[in-house]
Amino acid sequence: MHDLVIRNARVLDGTGAAPVYADVAVAGGRIAAIGRALGEARETVEAEGLALMPGIVDNHTHYDAQITWDPWCTPSPALGVTTAVIGNCGFAIAPCRASDRERVMRNLTQVEGMSLEVLAAGIRWEFETIPDYLDMLARRGVGINVACFAGHSSIRTFAMGEAATERAATDEEIARMRAIVREALAAGAVGFSTSTSPAHNGEGGRPMPSRLAEEREIAALVGELGAARRGVFMLTKGGHTRLEFLERLAAESGRPVVVAALLHNSTNPGIVFEELDAIAAARARGRRMAGAVSCCPLSFDFTLRSPYPVEGLEAWRPALGLSGEALKARLADPAFRRAVREELARPARFRLFNGEWDKVQVVETRLPQHAAFEQRTIAELAHAAGKDPLDFWLDLALAEDLETVFVALTLNSDEEAVGRILRHPASLVSLSDAGAHLTFFNDAGFGLHLLGHWVRERQVLSLPEAVRRLTSEPARLFGIRDRGRLAPGFAADLLLFDPATVGRGPKRRVRDLPAGGARLVTPALGVHGVWVNGVRVAGPEGCTPPGRLPGRVLREFDA
Repeated sequence: MHDLVIRNARVLDGTGAAPVYADVAVAGGRIAAIGRALGEARETVEAEGLALMPGIVDNHTHYDAQITWDPWCTPSPALGVTTAVIGNCGFAIAPCRASDRERVMRNLTQVEGMSLEVLAAGIRWEFETIPDYLDMLARRGVGINVACFAGHSSIRTFAMGEAATERAATDEEIARMRAIVREALAAGAVGFSTSTSPAHNGEGGRPMPSRLAEEREIAALVGELGAARRGVFMLTKGGHTRLEFLERLAAESGRPVVVAALLHNSTNPGIVFEELDAIAAARARGRRMAGAVSCCPLSFDFTLRSPYPVEGLEAWRPALGLSGEALKARLADPAFRRAVREELARPARFRLFNGEWDKVQVVETRLPQHAAFEQRTIAELAHAAGKDPLDFWLDLALAEDLETVFVALTLNSDEEAVGRILRHPASLVSLSDAGAHLTFFNDAGFGLHLLGHWVRERQVLSLPEAVRRLTSEPARLFGIRDRGRLAPGFAADLLLFDPATVGRGPKRRVRDLPAGGARLVTPALGVHGVWVNGVRVAGPEGCTPPGRLPGRVLREFDA
């Protein structure tokens, strides 16, 4: 007898093939059969023509801290995600000595928009090394399947201490880092991740440790993947990092290289296509490379106390790390404003915020006399006031003790261009950033957005192709075994949904983090069931955790 049979489903197997109407039987956490008249089961679900696909593989998350107190990695399961890759951009929390915990947490508050109070109350520090961390997750259990990168910034801090944010590494320090990467791969890490992005700053505006790495250091650490003949190299690329260098690493190591974050910039619209074309050309030369792209418009809710969209500006650096009256004085300084204005006026190859004031909106004001500003753009308000937009923005925030809430639509705002990106053969649908930037945005429902907006509403992709992009494609690239497809013998990671209504709902703020911390969440639309290794974990009512944790810490990967 089977454990579960889902009857009369429109089965999308994850390969891109046309759907077939069939029953799917599950036994022992795996797909036992697909067809008709599959026999009896302890549980039967009548799909009545709903679509059944493999669970979404979210290949770019930051659940490294959250998973230590929330093994379900909420809200991802309710949004159809059954496998998450954590530790992206090099921002893991292992390895970490007890003496470095405060530094690691404070860096995360800046680079990943996390609350120090939440991190301090929530993180379970039951590890020091990467093998310790993986063992802890396996021992405590996980709600969804998890694969873990060895993160460069954490490795650099472990090997170099405070010098990790100050200088290049010596040969001896690189050797220490290589040993850590080697140990991590042997213990089951999915690969090595790093960042050279100027937007990635830690406490006080210091660059995250990986940004201080020279190319020889990065090449040496990626070389460990080649020596082990396993693992993916993932990089969030700064404008100065050359794709030629990354192709060389792919060629020398023989390992897949994922290049993030390739997003459309309306003020420099051709760059993302140039980079995707370059990656496609490298693929034609036999390199395993992919450009990580997002199917979501990138928007941030923020205040001037922590304005992530502009913190990557060089001219904003004097304000980083300041608070209270010192921060207010800096924001009021005419010289500071002039420098920011001049930088925004210069074209840049990649920049998160580009002075598009018509895409910055006032969400919530503190003072009654400013209530009429809500839901209006800074460009509109500044024009009405006869002021420069930057001055209006800063003056409004200062008048409200920096408590005004804004939303900025920074990148991927041109839907025609994003559609072209999604159809590009070198693109990898990615970049949910789930687990990070909790008060700024929530794209954990990226997969449902792809299925609803880009398939049903925009018809940019067919439904079978979109399912492939969310499942078998990332599973194959990352070497994730027996997942990403619906076929006998594969893990029963399943998503049952209605193509006519699937999507993500409006964002809302909840306070369900440790120490009462707040975050933005988006509900699932059109989801009728999610199963991890054959165990139902979510339905139309949202996440419905069973009595046990059905996920796996993934530690064996295909070459």
